[in-house]
Amino acid sequence: MKGSLLLLLMLPIFSFGQNKNITLLDHWSDTSIITNSSMVRYSGCFSFKYQGLNYGVIGTTEGSNIFEITEDNKLREIDSVTGRYVSSQAITREYARYGDFLYATGDEGDASLQIIDLTNLPGSVSVAAEIQDDRVGKAHNICIDSLNGILFLCSVKPIINGQESSLVPLRVFSLSNPLSPTLVFEGFNDLDEVHDIELREQIAILNCGFQGIRVYDFSDPSSPVYLSNLEFYQEQGYNHQGSLSEDAKTYVFADETPGTKIKKCSVSEDFTIQIQQQFGVDNIPYDKTAHNIEVIGNLAYVAYYNDGLKIYDLRTNPPNEIASYDTHTDLPGNEFSMWGAWGVEAGVSQDRILVSDRISGLFLFEFDKSHFQNLISPISLTCSPNPVLAGETITVRTANDEITSFSVAVIDPAGKEVLKKETIESSFTNIKMNLTQGSYYLKIEYPNQLFLRHETIKIIVI
Repeated sequence: MKGSLLLLLMLPIFSFGQNKNITLLDHWSDTSIITNSSMVRYSGCFSFKYQGLNYGVIGTTEGSNIFEITEDNKLREIDSVTGRYVSSQAITREYARYGDFLYATGDEGDASLQIIDLTNLPGSVSVAAEIQDDRVGKAHNICIDSLNGILFLCSVKPIINGQESSLVPLRVFSLSNPLSPTLVFEGFNDLDEVHDIELREQIAILNCGFQGIRVYDFSDPSSPVYLSNLEFYQEQGYNHQGSLSEDAKTYVFADETPGTKIKKCSVSEDFTIQIQQQFGVDNIPYDKTAHNIEVIGNLAYVAYYNDGLKIYDLRTNPPNEIASYDTHTDLPGNEFSMWGAWGVEAGVSQDRILVSDRISGLFLFEFDKSHFQNLISPISLTCSPNPVLAGETITVRTANDEITSFSVAVIDPAGKEVLKKETIESSFTNIKMNLTQGSYYLKIEYPNQLFLRHETIKIIVI
């Protein structure tokens, strides 16, 4: 039910701040770690659950740092593992877990595949094996099919007796012996590289740089079957990474090329991929770059380099930004768009998210998904539940989730203001209705806005 109170003003909606709907729980960095001239110390992050506890890991120029994500929302540093290659140029490390082991790759210098023993957690970790031979040396990325014990390594350069071999786009290993992977496949000869991989029930979506996307069925890991490709598309750049929805019907990917948008795609039963929408931040004041993406439910969590963490609702067309937290501060005059947020792990329990920032370290966030279960019209605000029991709480959510600084006043039938609440860095707020039964109106005001829109919500307290 709507009335006619004067509430809002009239030009395009915009956010006042760089952060909204996300709470910073904890942050870790270590300025003693080796850095290069650009102050880069960190790279990929990964999260996993082991023996009932939640853990996170971040790659650094010196190796890997491992944390417990505690029940009171802290990053408790447990241990660190020194990498085979320690250098200010060691700027790419990635991770995957299989059973009692964490597998760590590096993509610079004299790197190796490290297999880290987790059985002493939460006390410590140790290196159980380190592989640098004709199987692997450097590798850009890693993925493990835990159900079938299969390890995938992307863009592998074996290192034999200190000599680096030619790049192999993809190598696949059996983990029948977790400490000594056995090579079962390598390819593909017509690809220059495989930068990353998304694996779902033995279907692999390969991100192939300037050659786009390939999809293969690895039901037989030694003999993959080609399914489809996406070789040319609008706003094409360096095809970097993507994430598939749980129902395997939506795939979201990014090109690591400044100025290109994120692509939301439909996926057919035969794994044909078609782009439906393009979305992302505005290329202001310079061309921006998305890096890594994770799709969970109807949401896409994006490590958007200089713009930090962004969360998009994939149900809208195009996907709408519903939350953000900027982990990076630009230097004056900066036009390089690949500092900032590198990795995102949105599957940590209890609405927690890990983000690694190349310069600023590891962030632990909370994002309450429950407030975004329902779509909201771009031309209206919502209030629920309505009616509401006296003494219970209502949630007010602003139009299109773009207004993040506002006040809500509750007005009784006589026009008297009986409750008021100010909100910043959030597009929603909760108000406890400690009121007698009756009809009330919400008055929402957006300070310092230059636009006007008129809308009122009538609330029934029962």
